Amino acid sequence: MLSLRDFWRRHKRKILVTAGVVGSGYCLYKVYNTYQKQLADLERLLAAEQENDELVKAQMQAHFENIQTIADTATLPHSISYLNSRITEELDHSFITEALQKGKSQPTALTTAEKLELWDKLKIISFTRMVASLWAVTLLSLYIRVQVNILGRHLYIDIARNLESSFMSDDADLIDRDDQQKYLAGSDYLPHSGLLVLADDIQTAVTEVLQGKKLKDSFDATAVRETVIKITDKFISTMSPGRWVDYLMPEDSRLHEQALMVSGGSDMFPSDLTKFDHLMLETREVILSPEFGRVVEVSLKELVDALVEDLKTQTTEGTLTSGLPLVKLLPRVAQMSSSLLKEPSENRYIQIIQKSPEVELFFTLLYANTPPQQP
Repeated sequence: MLSLRDFWRRHKRKILVTAGVVGSGYCLYKVYNTYQKQLADLERLLAAEQENDELVKAQMQAHFENIQTIADTATLPHSISYLNSRITEELDHSFITEALQKGKSQPTALTTAEKLELWDKLKIISFTRMVASLWAVTLLSLYIRVQVNILGRHLYIDIARNLESSFMSDDADLIDRDDQQKYLAGSDYLPHSGLLVLADDIQTAVTEVLQGKKLKDSFDATAVRETVIKITDKFISTMSPGRWVDYLMPEDSRLHEQALMVSGGSDMFPSDLTKFDHLMLETREVILSPEFGRVVEVSLKELVDALVEDLKTQTTEGTLTSGLPLVKLLPRVAQMSSSLLKEPSENRYIQIIQKSPEVELFFTLLYANTPPQQP
């Protein structure tokens, strides 16, 4: 007993210091171990979130690609077919060619003045038909893709929000199927109503540009390209800003007022808008945007180049390389609308638009963009 007391007395300081060190070490170990567990938990959480983000990105990419497929295989073929029939109907030149053929077989059937008048009408309607087809297929193909991307994004976001709640309620605030069909049916507005105004405006530009052009005037590839560009420039110069929205969508004064409010700085759509109104308003905003205008211009430029190349390869009487009299060029010009308005899977002009890097980027950003939310 005395030895223990003596040992404690002699080594008390060392024992206390050792105990303090061991205790502190143990505490530090526990703190470190807890920190390591928390760090591991955090790393697992971050990994799970990253995995979830990658899954969401993959799902969005797959959904985005499906949306583009729907546009290419369902909506666009129907609208292009309807557009083709409407242009054939509204810009019919068969009565002119029949009259000229009759005058050729029956020399006394037409006077020289009447023949010249008919040729002048054929000149105007041939170029009007070609340029109107060029503009119509560009605007329609881009508009339909705007529609399906906006609708697809809304559907994806609505479904994702409901899935986050771990169930799909019967009264979920999704876009009604009837509203979806009504919204996509809006692509028929251009062929049905907008085409009449579009063709009339383009014909005015064609008449002014071709004024004074004689049937014997020689046209080579450069001249044809310059002529089409002049017609397009003249057409655009007489157009008010964003005028092409009038060719693509019906006027809605109520939505127009709301669009002015949004463009004036508000970041939210009014709460009294229906889902369908919301879709239409967002679509109108996109069509009126400078970005959409740039995509239209890029697409038109590429299609004009392709159009001239096709005219060069398809012209059988003479050649556009050395020059061709306008009178021999007109039949081919008139027929170019058929190539422009082919079924989408066989239509190289639509494929040119779809494969344009600027167009692809525009629609990727449009689909990824989160629209203003209703309050």
